[in-house]
Amino acid sequence: MSATETLSAVASEFPVLRRQFDGRPLTYLDSAATSQTPQPVIDALTRYYTHSRASIHRGVYPLAVEATELYEGARERIAAWLGSTPEETIFAANATAAINLVAYAWGRQNVGRGDLVVLTEMEHHSNIVPWQILCQDREAELAYVPVLADGQLDLDALEQLLAREPKLVALVHVSNVLGTINPVAQVVQRAHAAGAIVLVDGTQAVPQLPVDLRALDADFYSWTGHKAYGPTGIGVLHGRRELLEQMPPFIGGGHMIRTVAANESTWTDLPWKFEAGTSQIAEAIGLGAAVDWLAELGMERIRAHERGLVADALSRLAAEVPGLTLHGPPEAAERGALISFSVEGAHPHDVGEILGREAVCVRTGHHCAQPLMRKLGVAATTRASFAVHNSSADIDRLIEGLERVRAVLAL
Repeated sequence: MSATETLSAVASEFPVLRRQFDGRPLTYLDSAATSQTPQPVIDALTRYYTHSRASIHRGVYPLAVEATELYEGARERIAAWLGSTPEETIFAANATAAINLVAYAWGRQNVGRGDLVVLTEMEHHSNIVPWQILCQDREAELAYVPVLADGQLDLDALEQLLAREPKLVALVHVSNVLGTINPVAQVVQRAHAAGAIVLVDGTQAVPQLPVDLRALDADFYSWTGHKAYGPTGIGVLHGRRELLEQMPPFIGGGHMIRTVAANESTWTDLPWKFEAGTSQIAEAIGLGAAVDWLAELGMERIRAHERGLVADALSRLAAEVPGLTLHGPPEAAERGALISFSVEGAHPHDVGEILGREAVCVRTGHHCAQPLMRKLGVAATTRASFAVHNSSADIDRLIEGLERVRAVLAL
């Protein structure tokens, strides 16, 4: 029995997938933007709000103690799931906030005039703009590792940039446009040998691949809950403890202090030094439930399921949809659970709108990756992204929808 067949029952755990639009069943192929929420996560959020609602860390009454234990227990499980520690696992609003935390708290202490920061051409804007702001502020230089025609990074060009001894290398683990799975452990090893710190944007990787932070050995690793079957409003930054201890707080206020005097303050311990204000209590509890749910399914099993779907979709799209250009690595083994494509003669927004009429949900646009769009020579693409609840029937509906696109647009 294939992984796709063994995970077919998972779709029943997503209430939203029971919806229909104009009598058409919902086919959700936009998990790379936001994943849907399984019932166990919804239940965990509801239990907190209906049974355990209280602020954390401050109250000594039983309800507050219970809420604190739920919150910190979620942190412990999330950290253990990826091979980190609770002290090195910081909750933020999302992955963008986590990257900005590093850019401000680490970057402004360590990057100066003339220093080099290295990115890649396939980065999401969240892993570009904070470094642009930092380099402009510090009069540092920003350079990019090119993307090759097959969607892979030019590692020879990376080596040339590393020879210039950059302060930081920041790269995505799985591209949200190309689906490319980057050789993160190899890049980290090379960058460390050159004296650079490494930040990895793991937003697409964490929901799709087995991730072992100890094996990757990156200095910072960020991801977000809403793409990993968890709530919106929460992201995670895993950082190397010795670096986090050296970094000043990014945001000041309540909860992150040890003492406050009239003219100065001291900071509390990790990870709370970087968690100012009232925490995302419900969101962390919900993310803990999502991690439990993913761990029970098994990331190897999830990867096998989604890889099979991508392989099938790549083959069928190329064979059955005329005028289609696929972007990214040609083999499913080299990419995550998404496919970006262009339809000759059709604007991606028109493709997405017509597919939407068929209740097929895909993402269109530049995917917050405009430098990569320019490299590909397009203004936008259409992206279909897969999740644990998808099946071969969803590929059928995508292809049927694209046939409808061609008919409506007379292609």
